[in-house]
Amino acid sequence: MAEDKNIFLRAKHRTYEGLTEDEEKQWRGPFCFIQAADPQLGLMKAWRVGDCDKGGDEWTEEVQLTKQAVEAINKLQPRPRFVVICCQFREEQERDLKNVLQAINPDIPLVFVSGNHDLGNTPTPDTVEQYCHAWGDDYFSFWVGGVLCLVLNSQLFFDSSGCCQLEESHEAWLEEQLQKAAKSSARHVIIFQHIPLYLKTPDEEDDYFSLQRSKRENLIQRFCRAGVKAVFSGHYHRNAGGCHAGLDMVVTSAIGCQLGKDAHGVRVVVVTADKIIHRYHSLDQLSEKGMDEDLKKLLC
Repeated sequence: MAEDKNIFLRAKHRTYEGLTEDEEKQWRGPFCFIQAADPQLGLMKAWRVGDCDKGGDEWTEEVQLTKQAVEAINKLQPRPRFVVICCQFREEQERDLKNVLQAINPDIPLVFVSGNHDLGNTPTPDTVEQYCHAWGDDYFSFWVGGVLCLVLNSQLFFDSSGCCQLEESHEAWLEEQLQKAAKSSARHVIIFQHIPLYLKTPDEEDDYFSLQRSKRENLIQRFCRAGVKAVFSGHYHRNAGGCHAGLDMVVTSAIGCQLGKDAHGVRVVVVTADKIIHRYHSLDQLSEKGMDEDLKKLLC
């Protein structure tokens, strides 16, 4: 495998080099970023054959779709400030993922968000350590143009029974960050986590694709108190989400395997002084036409 280039700068010490508060706390005007979710090499075949444990031994389709996404992102003008990818792959697929992502413009930082196919539905100290070695910290904060972003390890919300001490550390860090966010000068506060808080409404029943109701209610209250404007997630392989108490829950469908009727795609997010506006773009749309003109006008 080729040596990692600057695009694979890893989050460490709970922050991201080049995107620190000292460097990026000042608002400099509107910007955009890309949220991509679930390339998940091998799932398309696994889903077709009905064996998600052993059927995912081929992933040519997902590699090609991810290449298409990278090529389309590289052509966007203005250039996205960063690309956030919610969920990566199992260990044996790491090489192919990194080879595909090597082609992204090195001026666009890649931000990785850990998920169930990285850490397991019940993470352990070993799976977390393996992820951090390959991709960087499993949770951290960074700043972009006056906007504070928190990247969380939502597997620790879902089931921390295999790593209680790691969950306690994550919780202490999160509470500290939320308290700082409430007092900060950030224009907006945004959260990225793999598992959504909910799919449609906060009072929905528990589901594999969202956090348990008691956990989500606690997090929603805390996020709102801290002034968080939006939570961006993947995991569902369909577009979904809602808004509650001024907090947007944005669930983005997959680059790879679709479990609903959405096209393979990514989400383009525009951040203005007052709003966070987002729209899902199919890969074909993004490749052929770029981002929607109404979003582009917000960046002028």
